[in-house]
Amino acid sequence: MGFGMRLSGLKRRLLATSCVIFASSYFIAPVSAQQPSAETQAQIEELVVRARPIRDSQAEALRQKQEADNVVDIIAADTIGRFPDQNLADSLGRIPGLAIERDQGQARFINFRGAPFRYTSIAFDGIDVPGAEGGRVPRFDSFPSVITSAIAVNKAVTPDMPGEAVAGFIDIQTFSPFQYEGLNVALEGGYGNQNLGDVAIEKYNGRMSYSNDKVGALAFYSFNKRGRITDNREFDLEIDPASNAVLMNSVDFRSYRGDRRDESYGGTLEFRPADDVQLFIRTLYSAFIDLEERNQFVFDFRPDITGIPLTPNTGYQPVVLVQRLLEDGKYKNSTWTTTAGGEFMSGDWTFTLQGNYTKTTNDSNLPIPLSAGATVAASYDITEIEKPVLNIFSTGTMTPTDVNLLTYPANLLLRVDIALDIEAWKFKFDAERETNLFGDTTFKAGVQADFRDAKGATFAANIGGFPAGVNINDFVTDKLWDTDFNNSIMGRNIDNLGLRDAFEAVTGPLTPSYADDLIVGIDEKIYAGYAMATTRFDWGNIVYGVRMEATNFSTTGNQVVGGVTTPVDFSNNYFNVLPGVHVNVDLDDDLKFRVSATTGVSRPTYEELRASSRVNVINNEINGGNPFLKAEKSYGADASLEWYFSEASIASIGAYYRAIDNVIYADTTVVPDGSLYAPGIIGPNTPTTFNSFFNGQDGEILGLELNFIGQAEFLPYPFDGFGVAGNVTLLDSSFKAPTRPQGKFNLPGTSDVIYNASLFYENFGLSVRLNYQYRDDWLSTTENDSLTEYWAPEDRLDLSVRYTLPLDTGDAKFTLFADANNLTNSVDVRYVNTRRTPNQVEGFGARYVAGLRIDY
Repeated sequence: MGFGMRLSGLKRRLLATSCVIFASSYFIAPVSAQQPSAETQAQIEELVVRARPIRDSQAEALRQKQEADNVVDIIAADTIGRFPDQNLADSLGRIPGLAIERDQGQARFINFRGAPFRYTSIAFDGIDVPGAEGGRVPRFDSFPSVITSAIAVNKAVTPDMPGEAVAGFIDIQTFSPFQYEGLNVALEGGYGNQNLGDVAIEKYNGRMSYSNDKVGALAFYSFNKRGRITDNREFDLEIDPASNAVLMNSVDFRSYRGDRRDESYGGTLEFRPADDVQLFIRTLYSAFIDLEERNQFVFDFRPDITGIPLTPNTGYQPVVLVQRLLEDGKYKNSTWTTTAGGEFMSGDWTFTLQGNYTKTTNDSNLPIPLSAGATVAASYDITEIEKPVLNIFSTGTMTPTDVNLLTYPANLLLRVDIALDIEAWKFKFDAERETNLFGDTTFKAGVQADFRDAKGATFAANIGGFPAGVNINDFVTDKLWDTDFNNSIMGRNIDNLGLRDAFEAVTGPLTPSYADDLIVGIDEKIYAGYAMATTRFDWGNIVYGVRMEATNFSTTGNQVVGGVTTPVDFSNNYFNVLPGVHVNVDLDDDLKFRVSATTGVSRPTYEELRASSRVNVINNEINGGNPFLKAEKSYGADASLEWYFSEASIASIGAYYRAIDNVIYADTTVVPDGSLYAPGIIGPNTPTTFNSFFNGQDGEILGLELNFIGQAEFLPYPFDGFGVAGNVTLLDSSFKAPTRPQGKFNLPGTSDVIYNASLFYENFGLSVRLNYQYRDDWLSTTENDSLTEYWAPEDRLDLSVRYTLPLDTGDAKFTLFADANNLTNSVDVRYVNTRRTPNQVEGFGARYVAGLRIDY
């Protein structure tokens, strides 16, 4: 379907949805118009309030949104705590325009307004940090929700924010020790299970602070452990052009076990020796660890192997090749960030000086015993494609056989490893003052220097022999796989931990090994400066200014030709001027109109920029990074109309557009001159197959957001405790891939429709919230070089209940809580080109947690 046709369809959806959401505002009668504060808040305030937590914290968040100088959404701490969030990705997924991408059912990445992950920049207390994946992509599954005091989701960035925020800038505010005077303690503990396999879930969180009029100290700790079992079926399917039937070339039956953990700890020390001086140091460490066991069988039905044609839906093959893959592996990513600084006044100026050190890690170590070459006979039924049925027989017969105890001619050890460590230093200086030079104006300017060093390697897969003295079949247990699909093959769990102990007793402890052409070495320096002003008028204000960023990078690595490795390096620099303007108009006390024009830059990830490559001079082929990639540039506009029709209520509509040049994507193509990427190895003007990353053209994102939050305060007590919240986002995107004759593709992460709906009630110390999320199909990440893999529509229904016990305990408060995730037992599906040909289906069941929170 052409871009113009899709835009026409989008316009029809915009009109229909606009009518529905704004009509809904009449069901919640306004009580009083919210009066804006006389003083605009310069930064996000901590948002923890006590009476009706949902209503009161939402009212404070909306007050800050109304008074902000840009298009922004605020999530309050109590609002976060009233949802069954496992991490910050879950919390952010309810904001209009933001959508979650999950892994095995757990929220991991954020698509900000339909954009790829890399277009979002994150910060802690205003200090932006590198993404753990490739230096650019934030991993939100390593940040538990409980560490946050508030989250500011900036959709239109101002010049004092980093230029890398092409889609948006997420500022995670941690707690301040001065939030409470004296001693304050908050403790929380919970226990539950995942109903698939009845595996345990644990959560423990604690925060303690103390402050007087000059000194404040705070420490926090958070630990979450989620036992998990994941059903997984993966396919190689094709559509027969003659019959239009789906044929199955191969199918994987997989069962994943293990647990996922996130741990976070840190603290803050603040000293306020005078009213105009503040000194502080803040530190935060957060890590995500996935301990994974794999049990996997691959059944290959391809007729070029068996010589027997496939039949649609059901059939029998007398010879089917079988592989078995097992694993006791570990994934880990972490962020450690520490900021020290101070704020002080001198005359009319306020100065802020900060220094930051951040270290991120992203490691995967997956030793996979791989057995190959066994054969069976199998009947199959793929009538219900997402739940295939296989019955296993001895080769060439209809005699049932045990798939767990097959004999394999080849037993190998496949080792998959990834490692990337990033160290970053940042120095930031800001100055601000009031001036009458341009009328009633606040002037702000600053400089920033970032020094980043990345070392590691991209995806490495090494295969070797498996110790002959270890019999894998000895580690087959009697326990059948736990599944909500089916276990027609009668797969049994392997003692993967015991198996690893056995083969490491022979091989010794396994350490990662990386081929020379996979090495990543990046030295990056970014120097930035900005100047901006906010000029106030009777009708509102204008924010205008410019940010300039100079980028210098060098990449070192290896070029491998045959068995010869040669060190290589490449360096480049570029300069970006990023102007921005924001107009905020107070049409009435409760009605605000905003319009903005912004610019941004998105730099390639460190894996994409790596100089390392492998060259095949016989076939004229190169596999590796592309240090010649250009940074993506964006130009955009935002407009919004916001009606604050009651103290904790809003109805709003917003539209935005981003034009993006140099869109980065992965592909394999023939370049006309291979000597550019392998000088002195491939001759000039030699057509060469290049498997790497490339710059696209004419990227566009267009969207419309509709948001409604209403409180039923017009109803008599106790029905006034009801409320609703809902938002709808309609999106369209495209970019041109010059290496592809098909022309335009969607940007990865763009769903046409995203919506969230919540029904909540609070009274009598009880707080209940039911939340539903939905997003339709979207293109998977650009690292998928086929540009044909999509996620099918996803939805989730979650429930959260809080009850504060009516106990006379002085300053202590006891709250019982219960959370339920994925109540509808939804599964995640990916497919190639069409939903008729899924290539991956995952199920994981519902999760339940209950516990106690103590505040003192």
